[in-house]
Amino acid sequence: MRIAVTGSTGLIGSTLVRSLLADGHEVVRLVRHRSRTGPRPDGTTAIGWNPLLGQVDRAGLAGVEAVVHLAGAGVGDRRWTDAYKREIRESRVLGTETLAVAMAELDKPPRVFVSASAVGYYGQTGDRVIDEDSPAGDDFLAEVCVEWEASARPAERAGIRVVHPRTGLVLSAAGGAGDRLFPLFRLGLGGRLGDGRQYWSFISLADEVAALRFLIDRDDLSGAFNLSAPEPVTNAELTAALGRVLKRPTPFPVPEAALKTVLGELAVEVTGSHRVVPRRLLEAGFRFEHPDVDSAVRAAL
Repeated sequence: MRIAVTGSTGLIGSTLVRSLLADGHEVVRLVRHRSRTGPRPDGTTAIGWNPLLGQVDRAGLAGVEAVVHLAGAGVGDRRWTDAYKREIRESRVLGTETLAVAMAELDKPPRVFVSASAVGYYGQTGDRVIDEDSPAGDDFLAEVCVEWEASARPAERAGIRVVHPRTGLVLSAAGGAGDRLFPLFRLGLGGRLGDGRQYWSFISLADEVAALRFLIDRDDLSGAFNLSAPEPVTNAELTAALGRVLKRPTPFPVPEAALKTVLGELAVEVTGSHRVVPRRLLEAGFRFEHPDVDSAVRAAL
């Protein structure tokens, strides 16, 4: 299968590309720098696009059967200034719309558009169990996710099967939150964040990629799917699991006030609670390799 991927150098994207190549698929990377287009040493091909200007190499998309859209400014990469919040929103909404319109205009559109979203769609939900039928929240990230998903509608109207994987916290030592948290825990400097009672809906990197491929392959699946392990845990429970697996103490809790000083508005997400379960994924027959936090942490490390 010929599959196009945005965000192909990120944590999830790079792992997905390696998985697809290993199984003999042809991968087209969408890149923003013209100098990086063309054949790659790893066997992929890169084509150009500029999501903010609505530009994409339509000829390069010819023959693509699936598009996996993972690109977007990192939510935790910087403090949330007004300018960076605008970048977070525009990188997702404009990029998705650019792809959706381009695919809809192809003579032979792809059969599936897997367009990333996040569990932030639901807002802060405390200890209430949330599945795909739960309503959207009303905070900044929830509003971004609603717009993000809505911007894929041109593809849907063109008859393309559209899937929105709403991803939780991806556990990996190679990137994401893990490459910041795990070194501290290895040094015995880890601890819960805030009161530790907030739920963190996690997923192992291996399960994330397996779920994306599951959604690509299943022609009967569309709409939103929560990509998070079936047993969400509190921040305190995740902290304890890291301590157990690494055999390190976890004595240093970080007060919520300190998080707000350092992170600003982003601290609301760090101390906020999402108790999300993957009901639709499980009903469709997907099986997690790492359904619990201890196995997911071991896989990450």
